[in-house]
Amino acid sequence: MSRIPFEQLPADVRQAIVDKTGRVHAARTVQGGMNSGIASVLETESGSVFVKGIPADHLQARAQRREAAIAPHLPASCPRLYWHLELDGWSLLGYEVVHGRHADYAPGSPDLSLVEAALTELQGVTAPPDIEIKNAVDRWAEYAPPGTSHYFGGDALLHTDFAPDNVLIVGERARLVDWAWPTRGAAWIDPGALALRLMEAGHTVEAAVAFAGRFPSWRGAEPQALAAFGAATAALWREIAEEGGTSWKRRMAKQAATLRHILEGKL
Repeated sequence: MSRIPFEQLPADVRQAIVDKTGRVHAARTVQGGMNSGIASVLETESGSVFVKGIPADHLQARAQRREAAIAPHLPASCPRLYWHLELDGWSLLGYEVVHGRHADYAPGSPDLSLVEAALTELQGVTAPPDIEIKNAVDRWAEYAPPGTSHYFGGDALLHTDFAPDNVLIVGERARLVDWAWPTRGAAWIDPGALALRLMEAGHTVEAAVAFAGRFPSWRGAEPQALAAFGAATAALWREIAEEGGTSWKRRMAKQAATLRHILEGKL
């Protein structure tokens, strides 16, 4: 998606933001990420604010509205949402500015303990029943082996995408960002999703699964459930690799297949 600077937003949209923040002294476009039409850090009379937005008729607008709805229910490790605006063809979110760097998942990285602490905090959060978010059973039903999708059910609030870009290290704390795909399901799913990203960063499959085992939800999951997760994850990444064909996607599909084999071996 092409990205525009703050100054190119319609005048009434900019004024609505000013009404929330006070006068804007400076605006800096953020280059990371792909799913925002605008992503700017504004320096304003009331302090710094990160504004991300998307045209209201874009296919991703629904995901952004879902992100806004879930924000009040997120743990302290997640940036605070100040406001949500919908006007003149734009959907806009105003967030706490988090100055940090992307997490380093490499073996031996000191960031790993911080990521563990952030996910531990999230593991205790129940998905709000009054917000329409994806259900893990539905998300993985197409990929899980027949008769196993029920294992994904639960009431935990899941992030599901632990790409390093979605985890910022701020001082001695990891912050979980980009909540476009909040999901209701079994709590062990997030440690499993993180394990695959650890493999991508150079961990052996045994080490990645051992890291997932630091979380009680993973240790308490039935072996059949973990095997179903491994199979579903492998099927999903195989489809992604076949459709996209980039070397990174093919590597992820290979890692997912390896994860599947070791999880099935625990049966």
